[in-house]
Amino acid sequence: MLKVEKKDGIARVTLDRPELRNAFDDELISSLTKVFNEIKSDDAVRVMILAGNGPAFCAGADLNWMKRMAKYGYDENLADAKALAQMLATLDRMPKPTIARVHGPVFAGGTGLVAACDIAVGTPEAKFCLSEAKLGLSPATISPYVIRAMGEHNARRYFLTAEVFDADEALRIGMLSLLVASSQIDTAIETLVNHLLAGGPEAHAKIKDLIRAVAGRPVDDSLVADTAKRIAEIRVSPNTCTSICRGRSR
Repeated sequence: MLKVEKKDGIARVTLDRPELRNAFDDELISSLTKVFNEIKSDDAVRVMILAGNGPAFCAGADLNWMKRMAKYGYDENLADAKALAQMLATLDRMPKPTIARVHGPVFAGGTGLVAACDIAVGTPEAKFCLSEAKLGLSPATISPYVIRAMGEHNARRYFLTAEVFDADEALRIGMLSLLVASSQIDTAIETLVNHLLAGGPEAHAKIKDLIRAVAGRPVDDSLVADTAKRIAEIRVSPNTCTSICRGRSR
């Protein structure tokens, strides 16, 4: 259901339900949340790569799981939805850089996984679809991340039409950060990982926190003061001082 490999500062998390196109259910959601929290706390891990086994990256929710939940009441569905929302939030708030390896189709909730990662590298085989409307549902839990990635205007179109769009369109609207040939995806990710490993873990964590704090805010006196405070704090941290001194001595 889920494969995790840790080596040389990199954690590779692979959705492993190829027979179901890596569709997730409550068990997989729980496993992902647990793994994301473990990686978050593992100082040996510097970068996380999220991938899928088989022809698809993730087909979204397992329909058998959805049919089962449809028979439950509101309270049970709310608890179930909160678990999915918390899993996505845990991924989004990961203090370490995250890369989605999007080698194939991504549908519905799977787009939330891609959008919650910092960087998404895709191939021409990647196709996207926010298919909830055709199932009589709403992409509610994934919406904060998908709207942030593709923008409100694009979200209005693709949330409402539930049409399939290709990798070129995904790159244009921001769902993908980089589009490469399928034979080059691992090379492209390795290049990104090497850049990320050259950065400092504390700096990465603070940069991700900075982006969350600054995005969408007006540039007023409060924001100016906050950004000055943030750079002052990291300048006097022991790790930053050590890195600067090493750079000067070379």
